[in-house]
Amino acid sequence: MKEEFKNIKVVAFDIDGTLYPDYRLYFRIVFYFLKNLRFYIHFNNVRNIMHRTAPLPDFYEYQARLLAEELKCPLAEAKEKIEGIVYKGLTPYLEKTKTFAHVEETFKKIKEKGLRIAILSDFPPSQKGDMWGLLKYCDVVHGSEESGALKPSKYPFGVLTMDLGVSPDEILYVGNSVKYDVKGAKNAGMKAALIVSPFRKFMLSLLHGKKNGCGTGADLVFTNYRQFVDIVLN
Repeated sequence: MKEEFKNIKVVAFDIDGTLYPDYRLYFRIVFYFLKNLRFYIHFNNVRNIMHRTAPLPDFYEYQARLLAEELKCPLAEAKEKIEGIVYKGLTPYLEKTKTFAHVEETFKKIKEKGLRIAILSDFPPSQKGDMWGLLKYCDVVHGSEESGALKPSKYPFGVLTMDLGVSPDEILYVGNSVKYDVKGAKNAGMKAALIVSPFRKFMLSLLHGKKNGCGTGADLVFTNYRQFVDIVLN
């Protein structure tokens, strides 16, 4: 284990694009996405606003109001569309989407090391059912929406830290987005690891040298979970 990770007590993970490759889901939902293209264009606009919004006690209500304005439809209809097209509609596709190689093996080794595992995702973890069999390894599971704010707000990271009962610098947060995962975790005082494709890692190395963070602000940039285990756990 590298020196900078020796005080880690918790490894926390994002889900989408972190536990499974985005392209595997995108391939499955091409026709579903095209069928609901107008909705997703407007919903994406709404989520961009929500990513910049301070913590709200009525997150879901505010999100639905924004979408109703975008779609020029009644609030009740906007709520039904979000629930039906996003939260429930994607579940069958997610259940069939395979994780990255060695993810469960990594979760097992984290537990064997005596560390805890947490989840913090911008979309409801319950949307993924038992999370491809990974849920049984998790000590704390959070959707940032439940806290009232999306990443990169420090607030959901803070809620996660309080529920874990550890110091932020004792948490290593693993994600696939510099903008949301790395910046959010680092601003909250956590350590951050970034999973990227081998090609992206190569390009980052060319631009920023071969240091672990490769100019992303992360404490570690890795391309597969066996590499992650070798650096963080061994």
